[in-house]
Amino acid sequence: MNTFFIEFRDPLFGIIVFFALIFIIAFFSYWWGRYKQKEDSKHLDRFLSQFRTLPSQNELKEMIRKGGLSEKSWLLLANAFYKNGEYEKAVEIYNEILSTENVSDARDTMYLLGKTYFKAGFLERAKQIFLQILQKNPRTPQALRYLLLIYEHMKEYEAALEVLEPLDALKQDVKMDTIYLQALSILNHKTLQNDEKASKLIEIYSQNHRLSYMIFEYLFRVNPSLAWRCFDSSKSEHLIDILWRLPLKDLDMEIVAKNGFLRELYTARGDVNLAHSSLHFELDVLIHLEQKANATLRFEYVCDNCKQTFPFAFYRCSACHAIDSVSVEYALVKNFHRDFSEENNSFQ
Repeated sequence: MNTFFIEFRDPLFGIIVFFALIFIIAFFSYWWGRYKQKEDSKHLDRFLSQFRTLPSQNELKEMIRKGGLSEKSWLLLANAFYKNGEYEKAVEIYNEILSTENVSDARDTMYLLGKTYFKAGFLERAKQIFLQILQKNPRTPQALRYLLLIYEHMKEYEAALEVLEPLDALKQDVKMDTIYLQALSILNHKTLQNDEKASKLIEIYSQNHRLSYMIFEYLFRVNPSLAWRCFDSSKSEHLIDILWRLPLKDLDMEIVAKNGFLRELYTARGDVNLAHSSLHFELDVLIHLEQKANATLRFEYVCDNCKQTFPFAFYRCSACHAIDSVSVEYALVKNFHRDFSEENNSFQ
């Protein structure tokens, strides 16, 4: 019977016991570590959850009044919420700061509140805030600028033009804003016919040579023949997306034949055969493909002022509010529209 048991005095028995103890200790240490990590994670989640939800209005009011945090700290917190798109939380903080008696700079806080309302889309509330600022501090160009943007968004162009007068008196450059608002007023005029709008826009362009994208986008949409007659060849590359999407029937072949970029553009699109190559890589590839590959151009729009990229064209940048700053960038992509057309034809 003893042959089946290892003598406890045998050195091999001691080694087995030693490794068994190491295994047991390692096993319990591992699971104890897992348990502690899980508990610590729960504790951290409970701690962080306090910062994910803003206190109630009464709690927030009490915290600000007690002065546990400085006014600057609350403003930094509100600014963090603003940058994260949590405008409601930022608004609550700004309102509570303004409701306290010892506000160090009520005008600046009101400005931040109005800016937040504007960003959140509450235009009427933002307008009232900026009007209050201007009532007490009429020489505040930042508030006037936002009031101008609010009237523009509300399509109150006459009121927006009136805001330009005090801005001009404060030595602010309002020339571009004036041209832009005049053009917007014409485009959104309810009684003017398309031909009247077109002639007024052409007059604005001939006088200033600005807003080319805005004006020619409208002209090519409503009256392509007039657009070609007034076409500024130097703006061909700037208007590439508008020209690329023009139907073949709306092209003026005489003007196309005289303009090197237009020859390359419409040869690349497959409408004419007037160019054999192009210095523009994308157009050069399409010209050499000769419609044998299913490819086309995709467009993106970049603000020359702040370098933000947008999927759609704009007249005023929504990020930095610069006017006439759009720049069109393009790249080669698969022509899904052609694929869709070929699939539809296959069922006929």
